[in-house]
Amino acid sequence: MYKIYFILLITMLSIGCQPTSKPNTDKVVSEPSGANNIAYQWGEMALTTTANDTERFKPRPTITSRYLALIFVAVFDAWSRYDEKAIPVYLQNVDRRPNEEQLLTNKEIAISYAAFRAMNEYYYSDKEVFEDFMKKLGLDPHNESLDPNTPEGIGNLAAKAVIEARKGDGANQYGEEEGSNGESYADYSGYEPINSADTNVDPNRWQPKYFADGKGGKFAPGCLTPFWDKVKPIALKSGDQFRPGPPPMIGSEQLEQEVKEVIEMQANLTDYQKALVEFMRDGPQSVQQAGHWLKFAQEVSIRDDHTLDQDVKMYFYNQVVAMDAFIASWDSKMHYDYARPYALVHQYYGNQKIKAWGGEGKGMIEMEGKYWRPYSPETFLCPPFPSYVSGHSTISGGCGEALKMWTGSDEFGSTAELVAGALTEPDYLGEKVTLEFPTFTETAEMAGISRVLGGYHIQADNVAGLELGRDIAKEVWKFYEKHIGTE
Repeated sequence: MYKIYFILLITMLSIGCQPTSKPNTDKVVSEPSGANNIAYQWGEMALTTTANDTERFKPRPTITSRYLALIFVAVFDAWSRYDEKAIPVYLQNVDRRPNEEQLLTNKEIAISYAAFRAMNEYYYSDKEVFEDFMKKLGLDPHNESLDPNTPEGIGNLAAKAVIEARKGDGANQYGEEEGSNGESYADYSGYEPINSADTNVDPNRWQPKYFADGKGGKFAPGCLTPFWDKVKPIALKSGDQFRPGPPPMIGSEQLEQEVKEVIEMQANLTDYQKALVEFMRDGPQSVQQAGHWLKFAQEVSIRDDHTLDQDVKMYFYNQVVAMDAFIASWDSKMHYDYARPYALVHQYYGNQKIKAWGGEGKGMIEMEGKYWRPYSPETFLCPPFPSYVSGHSTISGGCGEALKMWTGSDEFGSTAELVAGALTEPDYLGEKVTLEFPTFTETAEMAGISRVLGGYHIQADNVAGLELGRDIAKEVWKFYEKHIGTE
């Protein structure tokens, strides 16, 4: 690819064409766009390795949201040195390259090395995959230059700056936090749930639940990254900057109605709704919520035939919103330590007969409320952390608003086709369903309501989460404008 640009330039010179004061091979050769631009291709690589991470370490959406955001911050910082106005986030003491060097080829090389080095740091298990991709691009994966005058050096420096800046940011990536046991991402907060899986002493608070281990036994997973509220955001001032007010408590009319709504929704699930629950829940090879919205962003890239510059900026904004939204969501979750419908239904309807999902292959049956469960496989009955606010709603509200603001339009137009039940009860399948996502706003709201339909959240979790996410997207937009140089 790169040889073509140089051959054309040499040919121009040989026939007497003199370069202008700002030679630009972008004008000589049509710039790759959509799925062909290299920023898009690194986005695909990021999604692939996020799915691999899920398979290796089970779902850990907080952690992978940080990985994705930092990868695209590194890409942005490297790219910024070849843009006329952009300001890097973490890269320092590297000058903007002169106009004659602000070429597509240099941008491609710089962002490739930035992505490669950042992915090696955060998704180290896939190093060989990244090396193969670099070779496919015609780049040397063993080039560790830190020369700020070359695109290779700038890319390596950008990744290095991000990695160094985020050490000690509260994520405990290196097991370095005080109170940690030295293991990556181990809890150092000292969090202990009030309730155990066997005893619910305070039904307003989160209760762990037993999952099937797939081997005939059961286990109750502990809270996922209960320290994530302590992680330093990229753009927000703090995780509690937009903390919502408290959720409804037992004894309130609101909670009584919302618990009843969860039961009624589940009892009347249609194939379309089951498919929506499963699509938004994600199954094997899941890319989690940050990755899901990166996928949506990539659909926008193809739809609108994005250039490399456009994708670098869009992914940067989109994924910073996702990472900061996870931190803010966990701030609310850990602050309120709120119960999930799994326990709330048992509390309100313990010995009452209700219609509910009986489990895999049983369909909707009559049962006592104390046996109610979400529409979810035995091996992952419900998310293992407090409920309020919904992470899906927060990240979707934020990323949906971000894509709306970035594109200047709410129009989306995506679709997804799947068979109802395939990820929950594969021996009890429903109809093939086509989900339609006409706007970014509706897509975010569909993601949010899917969590109520699935029985993972009540409406209060969803509504507050959507609002929180949108507040974050608007705040991060100011940060974004500053760094692209248009503030």
